[in-house]
Amino acid sequence: MKNNKIILLGFLFFISTNCTLNAQDLLNKLNNEFPSENTNTIATFKTTRIGLGHSIETRKKGALEISLYNRYWNIPNFEGQRFLADVASRRYGLSYSFTDHLTFGIGYEDHDKIADGFLKYKLLQQKNNKKNWVSVTLLQTISHRTLENTNTNLYAPSSSDNKYAFTSQVLIARKLNSNLSLQITPTYIRRENNETTNDPNNQFALGFGGRHKISNHASIVSEYYLVANTLKSIETYNTFMVGVNWELGDLLLQFQMTNARNFAEDTFITQTRNNFNAKDGNFHFGFNTTFVLHTKKNKLK
Repeated sequence: MKNNKIILLGFLFFISTNCTLNAQDLLNKLNNEFPSENTNTIATFKTTRIGLGHSIETRKKGALEISLYNRYWNIPNFEGQRFLADVASRRYGLSYSFTDHLTFGIGYEDHDKIADGFLKYKLLQQKNNKKNWVSVTLLQTISHRTLENTNTNLYAPSSSDNKYAFTSQVLIARKLNSNLSLQITPTYIRRENNETTNDPNNQFALGFGGRHKISNHASIVSEYYLVANTLKSIETYNTFMVGVNWELGDLLLQFQMTNARNFAEDTFITQTRNNFNAKDGNFHFGFNTTFVLHTKKNKLK
């Protein structure tokens, strides 16, 4: 009887040891195949734009993004009667993701008659390790102005070449934790030569942006752009924005307060003519709506 107990205990010890070793081997295999430290960091900003400018995010392959951006402001000593705001400006936009990393988009602003387009490529994705600790996205935009701007003389009225502007940006962002993400954006803007002014043809700026999540669907966002060499023909101010993003699945609503009136990168970064304060209609209220339509379904592999 005693020997039977010893044999039974030995058998149970052998079985438990063997199961433990097998389970450990299986766990090691899973860790090798799906190492948590090498997974991509997702939802750095959740949206393709922080507010005014682009974020590092790109949509999944086949995603069609439909957007309507609105900007409202008042004119000092305006004698007319308007509902809520004296001036309203809108940008109608479409963008399509050819791959998970490459997006093409176009847009049109009705107030200043500015058409724009962009190419956006995600070069590097932040991972949960010490190597890829930031995400990097490249952005190239082009804008064309069809309305003669007689107030600023930035574009010569006789030459259509001077109506084009090109903006190149490197978007660098890091998700610090589940609630806070930060982005820095070196910017280069090229405008065609204009012999009527002493304005620089090449301008450099540095953008700063951030997002702080306050709930599962809402976040506070902010942006600031510092221009190194400003225009000489007009007085301009650095652009600032603070707002709230409300995410409802494939629908995004953005509410903003800013001193920028335009939407194209070369205009709102370098041609903002109002300071960020409550005097003389310098506050501009922005309301953006973005809807994402998935034209392709991702197949499970």
